[in-house]
Amino acid sequence: MLGYDDKRNFFRMMVNSGCELVIHDEESSRTISAVCRDISATGMSFEVDEPIELGTKIEVSIESTSSQIPSLQASTKVLRCITQSDDSYSVGVEIIDMK
Repeated sequence: MLGYDDKRNFFRMMVNSGCELVIHDEESSRTISAVCRDISATGMSFEVDEPIELGTKIEVSIESTSSQIPSLQASTKVLRCITQSDDSYSVGVEIIDMK
């Protein structure tokens, strides 16, 4: 039987890099810090300190530490939010647009 990772259409690259998320929800837009754990051609996952509603739009900014690699800017949508611990959540997003 295939595991979840074996069913993916795109390879996920481990990143473990700090990033900024601008969350657009019904209440307002706010910015939080997160850690991007991995990224693929169609999505990415983050570790955050608060839960984020499914379907929420998020603007992601990952600054590059190398002059050889450009910074990443993307519009995304939350597909899952899983509790990791009392103060940590794993959020999976779909990339809608790269900027």
